[in-house]
Amino acid sequence: ELCRQICRFDPSCLILYERAESPLYEIDLELRSGYAEAQVVPILGDILDRGQLTRALSDHQPQVVFHAAAYKHVPMMELQPWKAVNNNILGTRHVMELSREYGVERFVLVSTDKAVRPANVMGASKRVAELLVQNQNGCEQSVSKFITVRFGNVVGSAGSVVPLFKNQIERGGPVTVTHPDVTRYFMTIPEACQLILQAGAMGEGGEIFLLDMGTPVKIVDMARDLIRLSGFEPDVDIKIEFVGLRPGEKLYEELITGDEGIVPTSHEKIMVLRGKTCDQGHLNGVIDELTTLAQEQNGGGIRAKLQEIVEDYQPTT
Repeated sequence: ELCRQICRFDPSCLILYERAESPLYEIDLELRSGYAEAQVVPILGDILDRGQLTRALSDHQPQVVFHAAAYKHVPMMELQPWKAVNNNILGTRHVMELSREYGVERFVLVSTDKAVRPANVMGASKRVAELLVQNQNGCEQSVSKFITVRFGNVVGSAGSVVPLFKNQIERGGPVTVTHPDVTRYFMTIPEACQLILQAGAMGEGGEIFLLDMGTPVKIVDMARDLIRLSGFEPDVDIKIEFVGLRPGEKLYEELITGDEGIVPTSHEKIMVLRGKTCDQGHLNGVIDELTTLAQEQNGGGIRAKLQEIVEDYQPTT
């Protein structure tokens, strides 16, 4: 969706850097069909492959990089925290450092509300990625503008709860909800991508932009609404089962911590945290230690090291 919206602004070239072959093939075909004038370059690549990433940036010299590659499933990263370190932290550092080296004008990191007071490895790894990006301008290391956009769940995105509920309803139930009180912020895919673009354009470097997610939604209410919209009666035709919070999950998510402080912007749905930090040397040293722990697949060591970096990270597993 981000690529579709970018194509409407008639870019001279759009580079798609993606390691999943079939989704890359499909979006490449779609963009070539829907935007015949656009020059689209699909690159089957991995952000952990520094050599390939270097080649892509040196060959194409992009003005703007949108970095949305990350592992995002909380329970999966609790089981394999070394994967979160590799993809979400080291991968971000690769893209960030090479973007700076090749003179990218704007770098936009797509982050998550799970980075706020994280209770899980995934959220903590995304908070470390935020700190890396913030430091680039906080330390005045770069003329490039490094910007972060933080928001909650996106309805209908890969692996989100709505497609899961729909599949469960089609099978006749039960629909599984983790806890009767669990809530989440939601927005649509097109709205999320539009706000990513707008925040990226507004940024001067070092900010974390927050998207107004409205009022959090109770997941059980969403499940009941979907059952009714499918023509059934909740708890009569289709049962709802409460299965307990999964490892690393919280009852509710936050977009900011109490001490971060937000500033409004000219856009009614975008707020900004302007705090800049400069701790790059220490951060890189600790991340190098994390890299070693990830190579050893040392889950306990990874959690302890993440707590050193992210003080309000409180692991639940």
